[in-house]
Amino acid sequence: MAIEVALRIGAEVISVDSMQVYRGMNVGTAKPTHVERRGVTHHMIDVADPEDEFSAAEFRRMARAIVSESERPLIIAGGSGLHFRALVDPMTFAPTDTQLRERLEERPLEELVAELGAADVDAGRHVDLANRRRVVRAVEIYRLTGETPSGRHASAEAGKLRDYVPELEFKAVGIDPGQEIEGRIARRLADMRMGGLVEEVAGLRNRLGRTARTAVGYAEMLDYLDGAMTLDEAFAATEQSTRRLARRQRTWFQRDPRIRWLPWLGDPTAHAERVMETIG
Repeated sequence: MAIEVALRIGAEVISVDSMQVYRGMNVGTAKPTHVERRGVTHHMIDVADPEDEFSAAEFRRMARAIVSESERPLIIAGGSGLHFRALVDPMTFAPTDTQLRERLEERPLEELVAELGAADVDAGRHVDLANRRRVVRAVEIYRLTGETPSGRHASAEAGKLRDYVPELEFKAVGIDPGQEIEGRIARRLADMRMGGLVEEVAGLRNRLGRTARTAVGYAEMLDYLDGAMTLDEAFAATEQSTRRLARRQRTWFQRDPRIRWLPWLGDPTAHAERVMETIG
C-alpha cells in the first residue's frame, strides 16, 4: 500500500522495521523484493549485516539523515513502534557498553532488581521488574550515566514523548485488519514456509547476532535446526509469536493519538486512494 501511494505522489519509502535492516533476512521479514518495489526507492532496508547489533539509536541517526537530505516526499511504513517514534519524536538514547551488559546479564535478576531499587525506590513504576532485559538495561544506564528510571521519566524529553509531541511534522494512517488478522498471519507463514524460510535461517545460522536471532520466525527455526522441536512445531510456535507481536503492535500504535485508523478493504489500490484522501 505504501508503494501504491509512493507511485502516485513521487515519494520514497523509509522502512521502520527493526529486522528488515539486516541483509539476507528476506523471507522471514517479508522484505519487499525489488520487483515488488516497482522502482520505488526504499531506505533503511539491507543496511546492516546479521552479525551486527543495529540499535534503535543507530536507526534514528541514519533515518534522520535521509529525511534531512531528501528532496522528495517520504512515506514511513512498517510496524516497529520504537523505530517509528525514534524517527519522528524527540527521542535520545542512553549510552551502552557491551562488556558491562554481558556482566549484568550473568547476574541473577533478584540482584539486579535490588541494585535498581537501592538507587531508585520508585523504579518499579517505570520498569517492568519481571522483564530481565528491561532491568538489565535500566541498571546499565544507571551505571553508565547515574540516571535512574524515575529521573529519566521526569525529564522534559520524556514529557514530550508521553504527550506525543513530534520533532518531525507528519500525517499518519493506520490500517486495522480487524478479525482478518488471524487468517492473514496463517497465510503469511504458509508463504514463508513455501518461500524457503527454513533454508534462509539455515544459511544464516552461524551469522545471526544477538539481535537478529531473536526475530520472530528465526528464533523458532533455530530451535528446529538445533533439534529442539519438529518443523511443524516450529511453525506453530512462529504463528503464536506472530500473533503476540501483532497484539503488541496494535496496543503500541493505538495509544498514539496522531494516527487516523482505516479498516482494511482487502485491496491496496483502493486503500491508497483512501489514504491520500485522509492525509489531504
